Amino acid sequence: MVITTKKILVPLDGSKNALRGLDMAIHIARQSHGTITALSVKSVPGIYALHPLGFLDFNSMTEIKKLLDEAKLRAAKRGIQLTGKTIAGDPGYDIARFANNSKNGIDLVVIGARGRSPAKEFILGSVSNYVVHKSKKPVLVVK
Repeated sequence: MVITTKKILVPLDGSKNALRGLDMAIHIARQSHGTITALSVKSVPGIYALHPLGFLDFNSMTEIKKLLDEAKLRAAKRGIQLTGKTIAGDPGYDIARFANNSKNGIDLVVIGARGRSPAKEFILGSVSNYVVHKSKKPVLVVK
């Protein structure tokens, strides 16, 4: 069985672990001649996630755009193409849903063990734990 890693999904939230995940994804993409999709999910309260325009205020969008631009530059310096995507919703659920959607063509998810959430899990962060259990694609958790 041959596993290809041509398209790697990396969730980004600005945390150090997310950046370590990005660096690992860049390393894997260089080895497999792949590309990276960086996904930033703005956590929003329940009902607002259903709004067609989402719940992304101007300040959030500016911060997310800066984060994705920095990730693009970081990847480009190593010869890797990175595409940024932003959505509003529940981070764990939406990362797994994005990875599982065949239209996105994701082969591998590389995610930091813990992000910005103040609530600490014992081993993994709650988002990475959710993605590990709900993704139908392979998930690499980076600590």
